[in-house]
Amino acid sequence: MNLALTWDRFTELADVPAHIALLIVLGVAARFGLNRLIDRVVGTTAGLPKPKNILGSQKAAALISNPGGLYHERRVQRAHALGSLLKSISSAVIFGVTFLMVLQQLQYNLAPIIASAGVVGVAVGFGAQNLVKDFISGVFMLLEDQYGVGDVIDMGQATGTVEGVGLRVTRLRDGDGVLWHVRNGEIVRVGNKSQGWSSLVLDVSVAYDEDVAQVEELINDTARTLSGEDEWRDRILEAPHVVGIEEVNGAALTLRMIGKTRPNEHFGVQRELRLRLKALFDAKGIRVPAPIWPGQPGQAAGV
Repeated sequence: MNLALTWDRFTELADVPAHIALLIVLGVAARFGLNRLIDRVVGTTAGLPKPKNILGSQKAAALISNPGGLYHERRVQRAHALGSLLKSISSAVIFGVTFLMVLQQLQYNLAPIIASAGVVGVAVGFGAQNLVKDFISGVFMLLEDQYGVGDVIDMGQATGTVEGVGLRVTRLRDGDGVLWHVRNGEIVRVGNKSQGWSSLVLDVSVAYDEDVAQVEELINDTARTLSGEDEWRDRILEAPHVVGIEEVNGAALTLRMIGKTRPNEHFGVQRELRLRLKALFDAKGIRVPAPIWPGQPGQAAGV
Protein backbone atom coordinates (compact mmCIF):
# COMPACT_ATOMS: atom_id res chain seq x y z
CA MET A 1 0.00 0.00 0.00
CA ASN A 2 2.79 2.40 0.94
CA LEU A 3 4.66 1.35 -2.20
CA ALA A 4 1.62 2.18 -4.35
CA LEU A 5 1.28 5.59 -2.73
CA THR A 6 4.97 6.25 -3.25
CA TRP A 7 4.72 5.28 -6.91
CA ASP A 8 1.69 7.53 -7.44
CA ARG A 9 3.55 10.40 -5.79
CA PHE A 10 6.59 9.77 -7.97
CA THR A 11 4.42 9.70 -11.11
CA GLU A 12 2.71 12.93 -10.05
CA LEU A 13 6.06 14.65 -9.45
CA ALA A 14 7.43 13.33 -12.73
CA ASP A 15 4.50 14.95 -14.58
CA VAL A 16 5.21 18.39 -13.07
CA PRO A 17 8.11 19.30 -15.45
CA ALA A 18 6.00 18.24 -18.40
CA HIS A 19 3.09 20.37 -17.23
CA ILE A 20 5.38 23.35 -16.63
CA ALA A 21 6.95 22.97 -20.07
CA LEU A 22 3.47 22.76 -21.61
CA LEU A 23 2.36 25.91 -19.79
CA ILE A 24 5.43 27.80 -20.97
CA VAL A 25 4.94 26.64 -24.54
CA LEU A 26 1.27 27.63 -24.44
CA GLY A 27 2.17 31.05 -22.98
CA VAL A 28 4.78 31.71 -25.68
CA ALA A 29 2.39 30.50 -28.39
CA ALA A 30 -0.43 32.68 -27.05
CA ARG A 31 1.87 35.71 -26.98
CA PHE A 32 3.10 35.01 -30.51
CA GLY A 33 -0.42 34.56 -31.87
CA LEU A 34 -1.73 37.68 -30.14
CA ASN A 35 1.22 39.75 -31.37
CA ARG A 36 0.60 38.52 -34.91
CA LEU A 37 -3.06 39.51 -34.58
CA ILE A 38 -2.08 42.98 -33.28
CA ASP A 39 0.42 43.41 -36.13
CA ARG A 40 -2.28 42.50 -38.64
CA VAL A 41 -4.74 44.97 -37.14
CA VAL A 42 -2.06 47.70 -37.08
CA GLY A 43 -1.15 46.99 -40.70
CA THR A 44 -4.79 47.07 -41.76
CA THR A 45 -5.40 50.33 -39.89
CA ALA A 46 -2.30 51.97 -41.34
CA GLY A 47 -3.33 50.93 -44.84
CA LEU A 48 -6.96 52.05 -44.74
CA PRO A 49 -8.18 53.75 -47.92
CA LYS A 50 -7.57 57.48 -47.94
CA PRO A 51 -10.60 59.79 -47.74
CA LYS A 52 -11.93 61.04 -51.07
CA ASN A 53 -12.96 64.43 -49.76
CA ILE A 54 -11.47 66.74 -47.10
CA LEU A 55 -12.83 70.21 -46.35
CA GLY A 56 -15.16 69.76 -49.32
CA SER A 57 -12.17 69.48 -51.67
CA GLN A 58 -10.83 66.48 -53.55
CA LYS A 59 -7.54 68.36 -54.01
CA ALA A 60 -7.13 68.72 -50.25
CA ALA A 61 -7.81 65.00 -49.81
CA ALA A 62 -5.24 64.13 -52.48
CA LEU A 63 -2.56 66.34 -50.90
CA ILE A 64 -3.09 65.38 -47.27
CA SER A 65 -3.80 61.70 -47.87
CA ASN A 66 -1.07 60.80 -50.35
CA PRO A 67 1.30 57.99 -49.25
CA GLY A 68 3.92 60.49 -48.10
CA GLY A 69 1.44 63.02 -46.77
CA LEU A 70 0.41 64.10 -43.33
CA TYR A 71 -2.76 62.01 -43.03
CA HIS A 72 -1.02 58.74 -43.90
CA GLU A 73 2.05 59.48 -41.77
CA ARG A 74 0.07 60.44 -38.66
CA ARG A 75 -2.19 57.40 -38.96
CA VAL A 76 0.78 55.05 -39.35
CA GLN A 77 2.60 56.54 -36.34
CA ARG A 78 -0.51 56.39 -34.16
CA ALA A 79 -1.31 52.80 -35.20
CA HIS A 80 2.22 51.58 -34.46
CA ALA A 81 2.32 53.37 -31.09
CA LEU A 82 -0.96 51.83 -29.99
CA GLY A 83 0.12 48.43 -31.36
CA SER A 84 3.31 48.56 -29.30
CA LEU A 85 1.29 49.45 -26.21
CA LEU A 86 -1.12 46.55 -26.74
CA LYS A 87 1.78 44.16 -27.23
CA SER A 88 3.37 45.24 -23.95
CA ILE A 89 0.11 44.87 -22.03
CA SER A 90 -0.71 41.46 -23.55
CA SER A 91 2.81 40.15 -22.86
CA ALA A 92 2.63 41.24 -19.23
CA VAL A 93 -0.79 39.60 -18.74
CA ILE A 94 0.12 36.33 -20.50
CA PHE A 95 3.46 35.89 -18.75
CA GLY A 96 1.96 36.87 -15.40
CA VAL A 97 -0.79 34.27 -15.69
CA THR A 98 1.70 31.65 -16.90
CA PHE A 99 4.00 32.36 -13.94
CA LEU A 100 1.14 31.90 -11.47
CA MET A 101 0.09 28.62 -13.11
CA VAL A 102 3.67 27.35 -12.93
CA LEU A 103 3.76 28.15 -9.22
CA GLN A 104 0.51 26.26 -8.81
CA GLN A 105 2.06 23.23 -10.50
CA LEU A 106 4.93 23.46 -8.01
CA GLN A 107 2.23 23.32 -5.29
CA TYR A 108 2.88 26.77 -3.90
CA ASN A 109 0.00 28.34 -2.04
CA LEU A 110 -1.07 31.22 -4.29
CA ALA A 111 -3.45 32.86 -1.83
CA PRO A 112 -0.74 34.76 0.10
CA ILE A 113 0.96 35.74 -3.16
CA ILE A 114 -2.26 37.09 -4.67
CA ALA A 115 -3.13 38.91 -1.43
CA SER A 116 0.36 40.43 -1.24
CA ALA A 117 0.17 41.46 -4.88
CA GLY A 118 -3.15 43.16 -4.19
CA VAL A 119 -1.69 45.10 -1.25
CA VAL A 120 1.38 46.07 -3.26
CA GLY A 121 -0.86 47.12 -6.17
CA VAL A 122 -2.91 49.38 -3.93
CA ALA A 123 0.24 50.91 -2.43
CA VAL A 124 1.80 51.48 -5.83
CA GLY A 125 -1.49 52.88 -7.11
CA PHE A 126 -1.55 55.52 -4.36
CA GLY A 127 2.15 56.29 -4.69
CA ALA A 128 2.21 56.45 -8.49
CA GLN A 129 -1.21 57.92 -9.17
CA ASN A 130 0.31 60.84 -11.09
CA LEU A 131 2.26 58.39 -13.24
CA VAL A 132 -0.92 56.40 -13.94
CA LYS A 133 -2.76 59.63 -14.75
CA ASP A 134 -0.02 60.63 -17.21
CA PHE A 135 -0.08 57.19 -18.81
CA ILE A 136 -3.86 57.07 -19.25
CA SER A 137 -3.90 60.63 -20.63
CA GLY A 138 -1.17 59.64 -23.11
CA VAL A 139 -3.19 56.63 -24.27
CA PHE A 140 -6.31 58.73 -24.91
CA MET A 141 -4.20 61.41 -26.59
CA LEU A 142 -2.95 58.78 -29.06
CA LEU A 143 -6.41 57.28 -29.57
CA GLU A 144 -7.98 60.66 -30.27
CA ASP A 145 -5.02 61.94 -32.34
CA GLN A 146 -5.05 65.28 -30.53
CA TYR A 147 -1.61 66.25 -31.87
CA GLY A 148 1.50 64.74 -33.40
CA VAL A 149 5.15 65.46 -34.07
CA GLY A 150 5.52 68.66 -36.08
CA ASP A 151 2.19 70.20 -35.02
CA VAL A 152 2.15 73.75 -33.66
CA ILE A 153 0.04 73.62 -30.50
CA ASP A 154 -0.97 75.77 -27.53
CA MET A 155 -0.96 73.81 -24.27
CA GLY A 156 -1.55 76.74 -21.97
CA GLN A 157 1.78 76.19 -20.23
CA ALA A 158 3.67 76.65 -23.50
CA THR A 159 3.11 77.20 -27.20
CA GLY A 160 5.35 75.78 -29.90
CA THR A 161 6.18 72.86 -32.17
CA VAL A 162 5.81 69.28 -30.93
CA GLU A 163 9.15 67.44 -31.10
CA GLY A 164 8.21 64.24 -29.28
CA VAL A 165 5.07 62.47 -28.08
CA GLY A 166 5.22 59.77 -25.40
CA LEU A 167 2.75 58.01 -23.16
CA ARG A 168 3.97 60.04 -20.16
CA VAL A 169 5.56 63.26 -21.48
CA THR A 170 5.17 65.53 -24.51
CA ARG A 171 8.20 67.56 -25.69
CA LEU A 172 7.44 71.02 -27.04
CA ARG A 173 9.85 73.61 -28.57
CA ASP A 174 8.66 77.21 -28.22
CA GLY A 175 9.54 80.24 -30.34
CA ASP A 176 12.52 81.11 -28.11
CA GLY A 177 14.07 77.69 -28.65
CA VAL A 178 13.20 76.45 -25.15
CA LEU A 179 12.34 72.73 -25.00
CA TRP A 180 9.39 72.11 -22.69
CA HIS A 181 8.68 68.70 -21.15
CA VAL A 182 4.97 68.64 -20.30
CA ARG A 183 3.41 65.72 -18.43
CA ASN A 184 0.37 64.41 -20.27
CA GLY A 185 -1.66 64.29 -17.06
CA GLU A 186 -1.17 68.05 -16.58
CA ILE A 187 -2.51 68.98 -20.02
CA VAL A 188 -6.00 70.41 -19.53
CA ARG A 189 -6.53 71.81 -23.01
CA VAL A 190 -4.73 71.69 -26.36
CA GLY A 191 -5.15 74.12 -29.23
CA ASN A 192 -3.77 72.50 -32.39
CA LYS A 193 -2.92 75.17 -34.96
CA SER A 194 -1.80 72.86 -37.75
CA GLN A 195 -3.77 69.61 -37.65
CA GLY A 196 -4.99 68.72 -41.12
CA TRP A 197 -4.49 72.23 -42.51
CA SER A 198 -3.42 75.74 -41.57
CA SER A 199 -5.42 78.90 -42.04
CA LEU A 200 -3.85 81.74 -44.01
CA VAL A 201 -4.94 85.23 -42.97
CA LEU A 202 -3.29 88.26 -44.57
CA ASP A 203 -4.30 91.93 -44.24
CA VAL A 204 -3.32 94.29 -47.07
CA SER A 205 -3.62 98.06 -46.58
CA VAL A 206 -3.96 100.55 -49.44
CA ALA A 207 -4.53 104.30 -49.55
CA TYR A 208 -8.04 105.42 -48.67
CA ASP A 209 -8.81 106.82 -52.15
CA GLU A 210 -7.68 103.76 -54.16
CA ASP A 211 -10.21 101.86 -56.31
CA VAL A 212 -11.18 98.96 -54.05
CA ALA A 213 -12.60 96.80 -56.84
CA GLN A 214 -9.42 97.16 -58.91
CA VAL A 215 -7.15 96.41 -55.95
CA GLU A 216 -9.25 93.38 -54.98
CA GLU A 217 -9.06 92.01 -58.52
CA LEU A 218 -5.27 92.46 -58.66
CA ILE A 219 -4.81 90.72 -55.31
CA ASN A 220 -7.03 87.78 -56.29
CA ASP A 221 -5.26 87.39 -59.65
CA THR A 222 -1.89 87.34 -57.89
CA ALA A 223 -3.09 84.70 -55.40
CA ARG A 224 -4.56 82.51 -58.15
CA THR A 225 -1.33 82.71 -60.16
CA LEU A 226 0.68 81.73 -57.09
CA SER A 227 -1.65 78.79 -56.35
CA GLY A 228 -1.21 77.44 -59.87
CA GLU A 229 2.59 77.39 -59.89
CA ASP A 230 4.38 74.07 -59.46
CA GLU A 231 6.42 75.29 -56.48
CA TRP A 232 3.34 76.34 -54.51
CA ARG A 233 0.54 74.14 -55.86
CA ASP A 234 1.13 71.32 -53.37
CA ARG A 235 1.31 73.70 -50.41
CA ILE A 236 -1.98 75.52 -51.00
CA LEU A 237 -5.25 73.70 -50.39
CA GLU A 238 -7.56 76.67 -51.01
CA ALA A 239 -6.36 79.65 -53.03
CA PRO A 240 -6.23 82.84 -50.92
CA HIS A 241 -8.84 85.41 -51.86
CA VAL A 242 -10.13 88.75 -50.60
CA VAL A 243 -13.20 88.45 -48.41
CA GLY A 244 -13.79 92.18 -47.98
CA ILE A 245 -12.71 95.32 -46.17
CA GLU A 246 -11.48 94.57 -42.66
CA GLU A 247 -10.77 98.12 -41.48
CA VAL A 248 -11.33 101.73 -42.62
CA ASN A 249 -9.58 104.79 -41.21
CA GLY A 250 -8.66 108.25 -42.40
CA ALA A 251 -5.50 107.10 -44.17
CA ALA A 252 -6.09 103.54 -45.35
CA LEU A 253 -8.41 100.72 -46.33
CA THR A 254 -7.43 97.27 -45.09
CA LEU A 255 -8.48 94.27 -47.19
CA ARG A 256 -8.43 90.79 -45.63
CA MET A 257 -7.37 87.66 -47.49
CA ILE A 258 -8.06 84.12 -46.28
CA GLY A 259 -7.08 80.69 -47.58
CA LYS A 260 -5.99 77.20 -46.52
CA THR A 261 -2.58 75.58 -46.79
CA ARG A 262 -0.93 72.36 -45.72
CA PRO A 263 0.08 72.37 -42.03
CA ASN A 264 2.57 75.13 -41.14
CA GLU A 265 2.98 76.18 -44.78
CA HIS A 266 0.95 79.38 -44.38
CA PHE A 267 3.95 81.39 -43.18
CA GLY A 268 5.86 80.83 -46.41
CA VAL A 269 2.80 81.49 -48.58
CA GLN A 270 2.10 84.76 -46.74
CA ARG A 271 5.68 85.95 -47.21
CA GLU A 272 5.59 85.15 -50.93
CA LEU A 273 2.26 86.95 -51.34
CA ARG A 274 3.60 90.05 -49.61
CA LEU A 275 6.64 90.08 -51.87
CA ARG A 276 4.56 89.75 -55.05
CA LEU A 277 1.98 92.30 -53.96
CA LYS A 278 4.72 94.80 -53.16
CA ALA A 279 6.15 94.42 -56.68
CA LEU A 280 2.66 94.56 -58.22
CA PHE A 281 1.63 97.69 -56.33
CA ASP A 282 4.86 99.43 -57.33
CA ALA A 283 4.28 98.50 -60.98
CA LYS A 284 0.62 99.58 -60.98
CA GLY A 285 1.18 102.74 -58.95
CA ILE A 286 -1.11 101.65 -56.12
CA ARG A 287 -0.32 103.65 -53.02
CA VAL A 288 0.00 102.13 -49.58
CA PRO A 289 0.09 104.47 -46.58
CA ALA A 290 3.15 104.46 -44.39
CA PRO A 291 3.55 105.87 -40.88
CA ILE A 292 4.33 109.57 -40.70
CA TRP A 293 7.14 110.16 -38.22
CA PRO A 294 7.33 113.43 -36.28
CA GLY A 295 9.32 115.94 -38.28
CA GLN A 296 9.45 113.65 -41.34
CA PRO A 297 6.09 113.85 -43.12
CA GLY A 298 5.64 111.71 -46.21
CA GLN A 299 4.50 108.40 -47.59
CA ALA A 300 6.22 105.31 -49.01
CA ALA A 301 4.89 102.37 -50.95
CA GLY A 302 4.86 98.91 -49.39
CA VAL A 303 2.72 96.01 -48.21
